Amino acid sequence: MEHESWLTALFDKFLAGPANMVLSWVGLKVADPAHPWADFVTMEILVALIIVVVFALLRSRLSADRPGAFQHTFELIYNFLVDQSDEAVGPRGRQYIAFFGTIFFFVLFANLLGTIPSLESPTMFVPVPLGCAMATFLFYNVIGIGTRGPIGYLKHFFGPAPALAILMFPIEIISNCARLLSLTVRLYANMFAGEQVILAFMGLVPILLPLPFIGLHIFVGLLQAYVFALLTMVYVGDVLPHEHAVEHS
Repeated sequence: MEHESWLTALFDKFLAGPANMVLSWVGLKVADPAHPWADFVTMEILVALIIVVVFALLRSRLSADRPGAFQHTFELIYNFLVDQSDEAVGPRGRQYIAFFGTIFFFVLFANLLGTIPSLESPTMFVPVPLGCAMATFLFYNVIGIGTRGPIGYLKHFFGPAPALAILMFPIEIISNCARLLSLTVRLYANMFAGEQVILAFMGLVPILLPLPFIGLHIFVGLLQAYVFALLTMVYVGDVLPHEHAVEHS
């Protein structure tokens, strides 16, 4: 059996039955029914719970008259995301800010989870970055079909020059699908490398030496969450009709 975190061990102890039942519904079987939970799944659940708790606390403390530091922090993040959306998408991008914010905070919290002793960043496991990439891929393609119509969306893959349409179409299709790989590999590789560096130095000198690398890991986690959200905005701006995508100067 592969190494499992203490959190995964708790899930295996108390929730093995429900996990096996769900897996059987989708036709999947695990080698060891007593240990059906994977680390990245339990860490994802923990990230989701943390997000729910954080925003529940934020909601309870919202005040127009006396906003606290907690509220100010999230207002700054929200305004930053809105500004980035205006730059990448245009004014129409604000209607998609809920998704941009969701993907940003999920990736951010998932990245930073690994800085807590005994926990791991779920984004250092391929299925998690791939799942985030698939969510983004489906999101912007659905928006493109919804705003342009199926035929209009398909036409934009042919490029602006009719003479080059036959050449451009396969290139654009491959480029569009390659975004899945690009988003996945970028996030996974950065978080996996950072996690391995921290673990290596903690194994050598567990007290002070890893601190600079933990700081670097936090910086990389913030940067990768920003890049992932920004690329999501760019892809949305790319599929919107031209007059909507380039309104902000």
